Amino acid sequence: MAYYRDKVGLTVAKTLTNSVGFTFGEMTLWIDRVAHQSQVDVWLELFSDEPDQALERLGGPRRDELEPLDGVNGLWTCDPAGVVLLVRNE
Repeated sequence: MAYYRDKVGLTVAKTLTNSVGFTFGEMTLWIDRVAHQSQVDVWLELFSDEPDQALERLGGPRRDELEPLDGVNGLWTCDPAGVVLLVRNE
């Protein structure tokens, strides 16, 4: 977290229990603390008024097994290279 704040110079946009969101242009870069992570992953979050229609347009598989989306109107998918995408309402 300190690297992006102190070295890169990004502004903290929001802090949660295990996550920090940094202002990254018009986007937010979220860094999550994961206790037992064996590799680094980049997951992207896309916003849509209609997540189901967006998934159809993107043509990706639905990836519900990744993580529960409690209280979030959205769904998980991935791009052809395997990068995880969360498509949800803002």
